[in-house]
Amino acid sequence: MFRRFDCLSLAQTRISRGYAYRALWGLPAKDGSSNDINRIVRTSYSDPFYAKLAKEAIQSWRDDAVDIWEDSYHESGVLVMGSSKYANEAYMNDSRKAYALKRYINYDGGWADAGKATYLLTKKVISLGGKLILGKQATELVKKDGVTEGVKCHDGAVIACSLVILATGPWTPSILPELGHQEKSIATGQPMAMVQLSKEEADRYRGIPVFLNFSSGFYCFPPTDKNLVKMAIHSPGVTHTVDGISTPRTVMTHPDGLLIPSSYAQQLRNEFAQVFPELAKKPFSNTRLCWYNDSPDGDWIIGHHPKNSSILFATGGSGHAFKFFPVIGRIVADAVQGVLDPELVRKFALDRNIEHIDESRDGTGMVREELDVSRLSGPQRSQM
Repeated sequence: MFRRFDCLSLAQTRISRGYAYRALWGLPAKDGSSNDINRIVRTSYSDPFYAKLAKEAIQSWRDDAVDIWEDSYHESGVLVMGSSKYANEAYMNDSRKAYALKRYINYDGGWADAGKATYLLTKKVISLGGKLILGKQATELVKKDGVTEGVKCHDGAVIACSLVILATGPWTPSILPELGHQEKSIATGQPMAMVQLSKEEADRYRGIPVFLNFSSGFYCFPPTDKNLVKMAIHSPGVTHTVDGISTPRTVMTHPDGLLIPSSYAQQLRNEFAQVFPELAKKPFSNTRLCWYNDSPDGDWIIGHHPKNSSILFATGGSGHAFKFFPVIGRIVADAVQGVLDPELVRKFALDRNIEHIDESRDGTGMVREELDVSRLSGPQRSQM
């Protein structure tokens, strides 16, 4: 059985920022990680494949601004900090120099307004004839002779299809537990917080780059047009286990779904003070657990289920997929059409052999923990 989610391509829901345009379609939907005020756009990867693809994505963020993205991409630059194997290899891929620094600025990057970009691409899809089916709850796959032929919804309606694409993000392991996906990826909550600045304060920091420290995992953004500074920690995160499977715990399912672990709140505060000591005593105006679908090696999961070719996964973002928003669709399309490069078929296969772990979070020294709901913090309790 499916857990509650929308039939829109069986797509993951996305957290709403209160945009007026949500009234048009109910999108971006309310509770997914990619609907947020900002996401890092960087080329600093230890894997040359992602470094190259990020450059292509940035080119699209720039070139297609008039046609699609408008001003959702902001090329502020990215200040990369930390010394680790991952950071050193990322620097080499950025600079093509065979030595490493503890810090450098990559000017080819910045951040994207994820909620706005999601809305704009949805608008583009509709203009090209795409159809949204909203307000439905999928309950099961409809099969005939073992072949999936459609999706049945809560009201009895059946949406016929020859292929189901599961782009369900962190809900993927819990939606179809019988597919065994939970053994290939895991839903993790990543704590983040925001600080509200005055216009005068924000104007002083408006031109700063994104700050990213691979050693601590801490990162933060320049102030938005609403004078908000967001910060987070790229870490193993927390799990929320339901029936043996980590399942997102969000504001849609729990009234306190936006609270974060108290230990992370303090760590965010400490790291923020190291970078911006003059702002360190300002209270958190917002907190949130951003839910990822993490694969062990950090590679995405794009391809058919090995035992059910009528199901195709497009998930396993592992906290670094959104920057590729302008180009990742072509990889999924190639997988659908059966023309994906064989090397990428192996790289993104659900049943691939895991040969390495995601090294981007190695420097933090942190381990993944189960969420303790008795030790949560929100904006009211985040002052020093």
